[in-house]
Parts: sequence; structure tokens; C-alpha cells
Amino acid sequence: MSNQLEKHISEKYNLLKPFLDEQSKRLFAGAEAISLGVGGISIVSRATGISRDTISKACKELESGTIGASGTSIPDGKIRAPGGGRKKSVDKDPTLKSDLESLIEPTSRGDPESPLRWTSKSVRNLAEELKKMGHKVTHARVADLLHILGYSLQANRKTIEGVSHPDRDKQFNHINENCKKFQEEHQPVISVDTKKKELVGNFKNEGRELRPKKDPINVSVYDFKDKELGKVNPYGVYDIANNEGWVNVGIDHDTASFAVESIRRWWNMMGCESYPEAKKLMITADCGGSNGYRVRLWKIELQKLADETGMEISVCHFPPGTSKWNKIEHRLFSHITLNWRGKPLTSYEVIVNLIAATTTSKGLKVKCMLDKNEYPKGIKMNKEQVEELGIIRDEFHGEWNYTFKPKKEEAA
Repeated sequence: MSNQLEKHISEKYNLLKPFLDEQSKRLFAGAEAISLGVGGISIVSRATGISRDTISKACKELESGTIGASGTSIPDGKIRAPGGGRKKSVDKDPTLKSDLESLIEPTSRGDPESPLRWTSKSVRNLAEELKKMGHKVTHARVADLLHILGYSLQANRKTIEGVSHPDRDKQFNHINENCKKFQEEHQPVISVDTKKKELVGNFKNEGRELRPKKDPINVSVYDFKDKELGKVNPYGVYDIANNEGWVNVGIDHDTASFAVESIRRWWNMMGCESYPEAKKLMITADCGGSNGYRVRLWKIELQKLADETGMEISVCHFPPGTSKWNKIEHRLFSHITLNWRGKPLTSYEVIVNLIAATTTSKGLKVKCMLDKNEYPKGIKMNKEQVEELGIIRDEFHGEWNYTFKPKKEEAA
């Protein structure tokens, strides 16, 4: 008889199970147990797989007419009383999230919103590291936390030709450590680069913005450069600590002189006010372009800037093929692109105003200026001129990491 009852209840439960939530399953089991009388809890438990304690709780709820532990009312649309269920790991262990971020921060290999993240540690390895730090956590919980923090699994994309430099990761660590030292001493750290050249004129700008229906902005069909307006070279300087940006919009050539002039203007317009006691300046830059580590004019112009400001200027270059890890790309340039999406860059004034109006929810502030100076190409600097500068090169990859000491003027 007992076996037949169990079979009957099991069949009924399996039919209803896909349509029942946690509370409904419990109450169904409780109702069946009450209807069976003595021994009903055991029979229903074997038939449904629901624990005896849960069924016993359901019986008490049905007999009392109140759903919830100790008569606690359950809000509409909920299946548990307030506070029910297991607590989240981050609630029980408030330092778990910050410790996970500390493991990833200096070594992540792709999150642009945090400086110098490049690691590829697996969730299992991260879980093991967290356990060593005293946390009780599984690799599955680490995966959930990483998702909350904005990480996801990313496939490789073929965009870089050649192989990565063998010391790439060590250089990232070197840059990260130097950044920390400068920031601890309240000395400025800036990320610099030239944004993509932009055509000036009534040309299509990718992206969309809200407008009345069937009323798009009409632009030129062909993107032929305007002979009078030409292109602009927005050179950016991003202050990492203060979350502030400076963009020098050049209308001539993107040369090393233009790059250093942009840094000079940032210092005179923003940097000297933010860091009145600064004695040192750290610059992180790509390894190529107008601020490349092989460009002699870049070094000569930086020495001039060091002499003018009286500051010691240290430069750290990102290894070849890693320009997207430069902080300015995702803290400044990406937001500028979002701000002017769908808007034709019809004039210099429009470009400057759109850049200067760029903000973010995290408090980014941007200033912008048009640079009408001429920067001729083809200026040759010989090796001897660079050697005379007395550049102090780091022991680790001195070609990527070097410092300029300001030269004191000789007494007349």
C-alpha cells in the first residue's frame, strides 16, 4: 500500500513540478502529508525527494494559515520571507570583492577601465589565491564575482602582426610599479597619445543620436578631404589620478614637437594648478608614432620641457603591439568618440566644443584647445645630439624606460 501511495504522489508531483516554484513545491508536499495522516511526511519525502524538515515546516504553515517562518509575512510576488535564503558571499565576507580586485588589478590583460591589467589567471587559480588569503570561496563564486565586476571570457582576435615581446608582461609590471610610486608621492602621472585623425567638414560621423523621425542630418556622400579645413590631430593628455583630460587639436602635422607642445600646454593650463609642488612627472606612452621610443626629436623636445619646468620627466613606453592598454584610450578617447557620435565635425569650433563637453558618470573633466601652429615634418636629429642630453636609462629596458633631468642654466 505504501509503495502504491508513493508511486501515485511521485507521478502527481512530477507532472506539476515544472509549474511550481520553491514555495509551491513545499506546500504541495505539506498538503499531501497532512492528507495521509500518521507517517505521511516520510511517505511524501520518499516520493518527492523533498526533505522531512521542509515538509514538516510546510505542514505547520498550512495548519497555522501563515506562510513564513515564525509567522513572518511574505511580500507579494516573493516566495521567501525577508532575509530568507543563503547570504551572498560578498555580504558574509565584505573583503572578498576588494581582495579579488587586488589580485587582478596590476596583472589583468584586457580591462581598459583599470590601468595595466594584463593577466590571464583562471578562476580556479584565483580561487586558490583567495583561499590562501583566508576566504572560503569556490571557483564558481569567483566567476560570478568577475561577471559582477565587468569581466567576461574573451576570444583572441587576430589584429597584431608578429610575436609579442618576451618581456611584455615584465614591462607592464614595471610601469605599474612606477605609477604607484609617483602617485604615492603625489607626483603627476599622465597617459599620452594621438587620437585618430578626423576629417573636418560635413561628413558622416559613425553612431546615432535622437532626432525627430525621418529627419536625419544630411551629409556629403563622399569623404573627400576639404582643401581648406583638412584634418585635425587631437593629441590627448590624461591625468590618471585626477581623472582629467587635455586635448590639443592640431591642424598641421603630428610630429614629436607637436606631441611635446601638447604636454607643455597641459602643464601650463592644468597640471601646474593640480600639482603646484610637483618635482617629477611620469609619462606613459605607446612605443610608436610621434611619441615613439626611437624618435630622437621626441627626446630632445622632452629635455627642453624638463629644462623649462624644472621637473624631472620619466617616460615609460608600452611594449610593441600593446597600444590599446594605454589608459588614455579607454578613459578619454573612447568617451570623446561616444560624445560626438552621429554629429558631423563641420568646423574646428565644433570639434573643440564637443571634446570639451565630454563627461562621464565617474567625473571625467576635459579641456580642449585648437593649436594653429605649424609643425614641419622631416626634422633630422643625429645620434650625437641625443647622447648629449645625458638621458638616464633604467636598468630594465632602458630604451623603453628613461628619465630627463632638468639642466640648470650656467651662471652668467
